[in-house]
Amino acid sequence: MSRPSDGSRGAQSGRPSIGQRFAAWRLHHRQMLVSGFTRLYRKPVATGMTVAVIGISLALPASLLVLVQNVKQVSGSWQGAARISLFLKQGLSDRVVQQAAAATRSTEGVTGLQIISADQALAEFKNRSGFGDALTLLGDNPLPAVLVVQPDAAHSTPETANQLGKTLAKLPQVDRVRLDVQWLRRLQAILDILGRAVLVIGCLLGLAVILIVGNTIRLDIEGRRTEIEVSKLIGATDRFIRRPFLYYGAGYGFTGGVLAWVLVTVSLALLGGPVSRLAGLYGSDFSLTGAGFSGALMLLAGGAVLGWLGAWLAVARHLRDIEPS
Repeated sequence: MSRPSDGSRGAQSGRPSIGQRFAAWRLHHRQMLVSGFTRLYRKPVATGMTVAVIGISLALPASLLVLVQNVKQVSGSWQGAARISLFLKQGLSDRVVQQAAAATRSTEGVTGLQIISADQALAEFKNRSGFGDALTLLGDNPLPAVLVVQPDAAHSTPETANQLGKTLAKLPQVDRVRLDVQWLRRLQAILDILGRAVLVIGCLLGLAVILIVGNTIRLDIEGRRTEIEVSKLIGATDRFIRRPFLYYGAGYGFTGGVLAWVLVTVSLALLGGPVSRLAGLYGSDFSLTGAGFSGALMLLAGGAVLGWLGAWLAVARHLRDIEPS
């Protein structure tokens, strides 16, 4: 005699099978998801105020993060403009200067080179110093030839540019090397501070979103206290009761993330024109860039996660205090 299958045994015993339980679980999640977003529109004024606060709280760190990214983009082009000045020994002939220039060009990390001869350096010094008449009394030219080196992108940071300068200083024709990278170090320090500030502000405002959603869910729990007591009387578990509130909180966070994305996009659109015109005055084609698709997706997902977390904390705190009498 053949043994009945698990599904037939479940049907004969009156208990649902695993597949039926999973289908019911999935259906309930889908219903709670739709219900969570639907409840947001039942009180449009209160919902709008809460979503506005959440959206602004998320938009502030997102805007600062976009600002830091744009500043880093600008700093990258500034770092590409770093220069290394090689002051050659005095009295070198033009042939020796050209040999030094050829050796410099063949060095790894050098992408451009400008030769300033001793005569050109003296003429420029006369024009800029205002001592032209006094300098004509000098018998010999006291200034050496200079090689202005343009490093490539990989050697434009303070550390790599300094290493390249040490390598070029080993050339026999070079007397001394001047590398002004202090401003690059200061710029990187400022960017690091801005990055830390964005992280701190983001954490604080994220905590604010959690508290805002948690307080909203707490009020909703108190308003549905009788319904929760009845649900517990008929055997509903805490997990079953908690589920709609979690989707409700995630809906608040997701909607706030959408509003934050809109605020960031509008702000960039308002600032884009003036920034482009200012960059044009400096001969640059720089323009503001947004967070992109990945940034928008992270903003929406982050808002939903913060809303879900705020709802979970509120439900975990207040749901166990509600017991049917």
